[in-house]
Amino acid sequence: MIRTLIDFIAASVCTFVLASLFHTQFVLYELTKLGVLIDTSTRLKTSVEDLFGLLPAYGSAILVALLLGFLVVKAIAKLTKVNLNYLYPIAGATALLVALMAMQPILNITLIAGAREPLGLTMQCLAGLFGGWVFMYQRNKAQHTSNHT
Repeated sequence: MIRTLIDFIAASVCTFVLASLFHTQFVLYELTKLGVLIDTSTRLKTSVEDLFGLLPAYGSAILVALLLGFLVVKAIAKLTKVNLNYLYPIAGATALLVALMAMQPILNITLIAGAREPLGLTMQCLAGLFGGWVFMYQRNKAQHTSNHT
């Protein structure tokens, strides 16, 4: 149980960091299209500031979304009695998509500006896919280790 919690936290942190960085870079890219000059130092500083600034709201949303997505995979695996670890990346991507789509009608705004365009939304989903892959990898590693002890 503790191992699963650690794996889940690792997946959530990886997803959040990647999603936050994608968000920041997409917003900065849109500013450069308007003629704003943004140097590397500003990109790095803004990325770090956004990591901390987005953590309470977006980090929490990602945590809940991944939890729900991963629980669905776990429930289906229990019902079918089949190891479905390979579905965690899909669950992660879907969780991010659902969370971002749900924010729009509830709050009447896309909070993650980097997800307003199709490519930005895709990158957010890829962050979820990566988080799901991290969880799948950790789960497979844990199962492999427990089978050899």
